Amino acid sequence: MTVSASVVDLTATEKVFIGEPAAKAIASEADRLGARRIFLMVSRALNTGTDEIDKIRSALGARVAGTYDGMPPHAPRSAVLAAAAMAREAGTDMIVTVGGGSITDAGKIVSLCLKHNLREPDDMEPYHVYVDDQGNVIKPVFEGPEIPVVICPTTLSGGEFNPLSGATDEKVHHKQGFEHRRMAAASIILDPALTLHTPEWLWLSTGVRSVDHALETLGSLQSNDFCDGMADCALRLLAEGLPRVKRDPGDLEARLKCQVGVWQSMIPITAGVPMGLSHAIGHILGGTCDVPHGYCSCVMAPAVLAFNAPVNGDRQRRISACFGQPDRPASEVVDEFIRDLGMPRSLSDVNVSRDQLEHIAEYTMLDFWARTNPRTVNAAADVLPVLEMAY
Repeated sequence: MTVSASVVDLTATEKVFIGEPAAKAIASEADRLGARRIFLMVSRALNTGTDEIDKIRSALGARVAGTYDGMPPHAPRSAVLAAAAMAREAGTDMIVTVGGGSITDAGKIVSLCLKHNLREPDDMEPYHVYVDDQGNVIKPVFEGPEIPVVICPTTLSGGEFNPLSGATDEKVHHKQGFEHRRMAAASIILDPALTLHTPEWLWLSTGVRSVDHALETLGSLQSNDFCDGMADCALRLLAEGLPRVKRDPGDLEARLKCQVGVWQSMIPITAGVPMGLSHAIGHILGGTCDVPHGYCSCVMAPAVLAFNAPVNGDRQRRISACFGQPDRPASEVVDEFIRDLGMPRSLSDVNVSRDQLEHIAEYTMLDFWARTNPRTVNAAADVLPVLEMAY
């Protein structure tokens, strides 16, 4: 009898704080890492509209060397480089991010910019993942960052657990991935109280993004029992936690369940399980069409499940079971779940015009996860039916 073999890749993350107040945990990590010049990359809303960042500054005292709070959605190269310039000038020895997915991604890429002295948008070109003309995924080889990054997420997209980060090349309006094992956060702080300020639409939509991590893991033909187990538990936590937070935004236990579910949903990705069309299309919707990160999965996940069902329907039954409806098609169950959260469910709902679909399909084929979709996708023409389903 033979068994299927697989390898689980591990990241360089050293600690995850679960339920610890952010300011206390950050100060603890600064002590552990011996940091004396700490650069804060934070949400402008938190910095100007709440006292959360002031609490962190107070806990760190004179060790705060600078603050950047101007990161736009999808982390454009110019903004990442502006933050890197400030961090370089500050002589930082530790980066702390507090905010959503774009701030999280940017903080990790800033550490890469500091390592390789990247100062202009074109300087970033040799470092991003790309797909060559033969459809091969090319991951450039380079030395990883040295300055540690500590991440306090306020949304549920999960990038804090990933050594892969996205930044948008403004020249071509294309969001691209930058990946190195050392780009993973040194530590991650899951403080549910910090997320009370997150707008409901952002919390719930990014939660669906992490639901999608689990969906594409359980749908993948390249997963394994360990990763399937992580995705299964993630789905159950998110399926419980997200509706609870919608009913009662002050339910900190439910918020923490969501945060732990996000972590579990990301383990298969960092372990090496490839995602599929929902993520590939989502990258293009974000970087090219300015669709908010979480909304990408809200509008694409059910359509991709339906598209893939002919080749992975047996695996999709486990998805339905996680939502307590084992006898219904996963695409229908997930569609209903997203609708009940009040999230958009079509490309037209997020202001994507029909005349953009062909361009989206073409760019999707440049994404590294288009080639690992369970149902084979060979050309832009194969992507168009999925976009039509989602329209």
